[in-house]
Amino acid sequence: MPTPLPLPSLHATHAGIWVSSKGEVREASRGEAIGRLAETPHVILNAPLVGQRLGYPDVSGLDLLELYAFVHPARFAVPTVAGMARACGVTPLQGDAEAVGTLIAIAEALLETLADPDWAEREGAWTSNSTLWRLGWGWAPFVGQRLAKPERGERMLFSRLPQWEEQAERAKPRTVTIPPEDAEAKLEALTGRGSEVREGQRRMAGEIARVFNPRRAEGEPNMLLAEAGTGIGKTLAYLAPASLWAERAGGTVWVSTFTKALQRQLDAEGKRLFPDEEERKRRVVIRKGRENYLCLLNLEDAMQGAFSGRAAVLAQLVGRWAAYSKDGDMVGGDLPGWLPSLFRRAGATALTDRRGECVYAGCPHYRKCFIERAERSGREADLVIANHALVMVNAARGRPDAPTRIVFDEGHHLFDAADSTFAAALTGQEAIEIRRWIVGPEGKSRGRRRGLSARLLDVMSYDEEGAMALDAAVEAARALPSDGWIRRLAENDPFGPVETLLSEVRGTVYARADAQDAGYGLETELAEPDGRLVEAAAEAMAAFEALAKPLAALGRRLEAILEDAPDWLDSQARARVEGAINGLTWRRETLGAWIALLGRVGGVADPDFVDWLAIDRVEGREYDIGIHRHWLDPTKPLARAVLEPAHSVLVTSATLRGSEGWDAADARTGAVHLPAPARHFEAASPFDYGANSEVLIVTDIGRGDIPALAGAYARLIEAAGGGTLGLFTAIQRLRAVHARIADRLAREGLPLLAQHVDPIDTGTLVDIFRDDPHASLLGTDALRDGVDVPGESLRLVVMERVPWPRPTVLHAARKLAGGGSAYDDRVVRARLAQAFGRLIRRQGDRGQFVMLSSAFPSRLLSAFPDSVSVHRLTLDQAVVRVEAFARSNALSPPQKVDG
Repeated sequence: MPTPLPLPSLHATHAGIWVSSKGEVREASRGEAIGRLAETPHVILNAPLVGQRLGYPDVSGLDLLELYAFVHPARFAVPTVAGMARACGVTPLQGDAEAVGTLIAIAEALLETLADPDWAEREGAWTSNSTLWRLGWGWAPFVGQRLAKPERGERMLFSRLPQWEEQAERAKPRTVTIPPEDAEAKLEALTGRGSEVREGQRRMAGEIARVFNPRRAEGEPNMLLAEAGTGIGKTLAYLAPASLWAERAGGTVWVSTFTKALQRQLDAEGKRLFPDEEERKRRVVIRKGRENYLCLLNLEDAMQGAFSGRAAVLAQLVGRWAAYSKDGDMVGGDLPGWLPSLFRRAGATALTDRRGECVYAGCPHYRKCFIERAERSGREADLVIANHALVMVNAARGRPDAPTRIVFDEGHHLFDAADSTFAAALTGQEAIEIRRWIVGPEGKSRGRRRGLSARLLDVMSYDEEGAMALDAAVEAARALPSDGWIRRLAENDPFGPVETLLSEVRGTVYARADAQDAGYGLETELAEPDGRLVEAAAEAMAAFEALAKPLAALGRRLEAILEDAPDWLDSQARARVEGAINGLTWRRETLGAWIALLGRVGGVADPDFVDWLAIDRVEGREYDIGIHRHWLDPTKPLARAVLEPAHSVLVTSATLRGSEGWDAADARTGAVHLPAPARHFEAASPFDYGANSEVLIVTDIGRGDIPALAGAYARLIEAAGGGTLGLFTAIQRLRAVHARIADRLAREGLPLLAQHVDPIDTGTLVDIFRDDPHASLLGTDALRDGVDVPGESLRLVVMERVPWPRPTVLHAARKLAGGGSAYDDRVVRARLAQAFGRLIRRQGDRGQFVMLSSAFPSRLLSAFPDSVSVHRLTLDQAVVRVEAFARSNALSPPQKVDG
């Protein structure tokens, strides 16, 4: 019989540290807490966060999050005491001092689950725990006491996973027309008969139906730009006609997003379309880039000894998750976002295919691969939920599953997504990855990674010409940077033509760039290069051309093998050859972009591009060096590669047009580059912004006065009783403010979370913030655009200053081409509109927007809804208004902490 849990517990917050032992609870100092943890294992929650609170990062203990991940893999839980208690059916005690007792109750509830005959995740647990016991996992003895050895052997991970099956190629979509009234009827069925009629949503569904009509001519997609204000219900407005077209035409509609939060929301909406779970799995598929998914071969390697220490424990817990995961998505899927942060992040990264190392059919788990299953499921699905980058990459590379019917939600991000997708970067890190992909591991490198030669050894044994091309490619790749290149450049001792080029880039940047941001990246225009840089560029270009030629020859030989279809080319070998061709195509495109970029050094500038030299640094430490090229207008390649081949394109957002008009929307989405004009649609938000929100501009906080800025944040958060999203334009200022006010707010019962400070991923920080109406969250750009927190959990947004664009080389070029200061104003208005849009997400939401800038220009006020009142006032006056607003919301006060 298991014994009661004979363990002490420890709970640490900014308000203090509490320990419990033998039923006694008391507050402890940091030194005492560190000493206790070193002597005796304590039950804790989120060891990295506890270590940060104690100022001692190497804290170890019995982390409840790890136990939860073992007992309930692939189940969501907010990683707080209250969130874990709720997930485990435990009634939490109120207050930080009582939390230590709740931790023990949660642990006992999780351990009791192990003996529950209805425990759904039992299979594989006994075998996994046996391995974890050998690895020294702290929970293993307690789990082992309560787990009975199965009478028969367990089905482990790789035997539990389903196999995908080959299917005939799907027929081309039928030519159909969706009448607007049919789309409106479908919308009514989705929202429920008798529900409130939203006129804007109904009109939008009918207008979108026309997008799916047959297109007029090749290169002229039916394109609609739709601005749908928050609250219109645009998701169902486009899902209704999209699902109707997919059903009647037998085709696939790709719904593309920019944030993972919207992907999760769309996945949830699939229940309305297809209530039956099995049908929903077939007809709604989430697709992401390969680097998001667990690689089963990497996992097997890790579980069989490639990982050691804590990383090995992570591999076992990820193995438990993989057996129950919906789709194997490690980034934004059903893997708890907090799990990798409990371990070294390198451990989680090494479990995905981030370097194009996939061996395709050569992998023993190929038929069970999450990535392959998602790709094949997407070909048969009605709806594929993807992201802007994947849609653009698939289209640009001419993939067979490139979408032709596309819905771009969060369309205001289309320009930025295209800017990233169609850019080129010749950097040391990118070059060394190509070398590793071709040559394979060198020196003391370990792991299962193999070079191109090893991957194609058996295939090329049948083709002498191909084998010669492969050998030539491997030899040419040795001219690329190798391990230790950063150190050699710092010592002015480069090796090879590419490292010599990077050394000249480094010297030029340090000679010309401004040093005001000494701890961070530096850059300078690629203009008037000196003779040594031009000479180094020519030699590096020759090295890239020498590599590109054998790669091209190898690609041709592999294509010939597929065409000839020799007897030895079975289905697995064919898949491996196809995978190698895809990989070669990708690398050859990269080399082509680099050669074109180097051809510009010392020559005539191309007006379509912006080129610059950069040194990337983190807190003064160099980690990459290179030459960068971006399109001046990235919607040109977007229009050519993505829009023109498509039949139907919808671009929608709540801030698509903003205050700039449709001409600006056409320009930012690529519609202006199409031969036929796009249609436009707009529906205003149904929310009464004037009655439920206001803008306060605080006029007495000096620019650069960190103490005053921190004091303003603290007073405003206290006045609001939490529920505050604080937005910063610089990480340094965010950290400085957090350090000054976190303890003060915690004593008032107002937890303060912070991106770039707390060792927690951004998605989990938002989950915690959403879960506690008294919590506040500080962050940067990612929180300005990607947070959906309806209700009382978000009722105040505070921006520390006007979010002007950073004066980079790229921005300066676009500003010059886009109208000077008017271009800056357009960028800032869009950012302000997105930040303000965090406030009112559902009917009944109320909130205030505070700008801590005395120099806020009046011309930017058009970023806010016309009905919203704007007040310029002092901080004292703003605090009074926020307090009055909070009282009108009648939120129960936070529980203060004595001390």
